[in-house]
Amino acid sequence: MSYAEIASKGPKQTPEEAAAPQPPQVVTSTTASTSSLVDVDTPSVRTVPSDYGEQDIKTETQAARIEREKKAEEIAAKARAEADLAKKKSKRAAKKADNWLTKQFESLSDGEGGALVVVNFLAVVGLSGWLGYKAWGLYDKGRLGWKNVGLGLGILGVVGAAESLLGG
Repeated sequence: MSYAEIASKGPKQTPEEAAAPQPPQVVTSTTASTSSLVDVDTPSVRTVPSDYGEQDIKTETQAARIEREKKAEEIAAKARAEADLAKKKSKRAAKKADNWLTKQFESLSDGEGGALVVVNFLAVVGLSGWLGYKAWGLYDKGRLGWKNVGLGLGILGVVGAAESLLGG
C-alpha cells in the first residue's frame, strides 16, 4: 500500500486546515528612533586639534611616546648606515674578486701554455664528472634513456669543440 492510499483513507480536512499559514506581515506604522545616534555637529564628538604633535608634553605617557619615537628613529638611522656600509664592503669584495680573476686570465694568456692545458683538462674532467653524477641519479631512478645519454654526449661535444677553437 502506498502513502497516498493510506492518506486518502484518513479523515478529510477542511479547506482552511489544508491551506498554508499566512506569512507574517511587516508593520510599517512604527518609525525607527534616531535619538540614540551621535550627531557629528554636536560638541559631544571629540576631535584632536591639528597642532597636537607640537603641544608641550603634559603627561608621562606623552613623554614615553616621544622617547620611543626618538629611539626608533635612531635605530632606523643606524640600520641604514650599517646597510650602506655592508653594500660598500660587498662592492669592494666583488671588485677585488674581479681583479683577481682578471689577473689569473692575464697570466694564462702570457704564454703559459701548461697552465692553460691544466685548466682545460680540469674543466673537461669536472664537466664529465658532473654529467656522470646526473646520469647515475637518472639511472638510479630508472629514468635514464637514450635521449639523456645523447644530450650529455652532445654537451661534451659542444664543450670540446669550443675549447679546441678557443684553445687553439
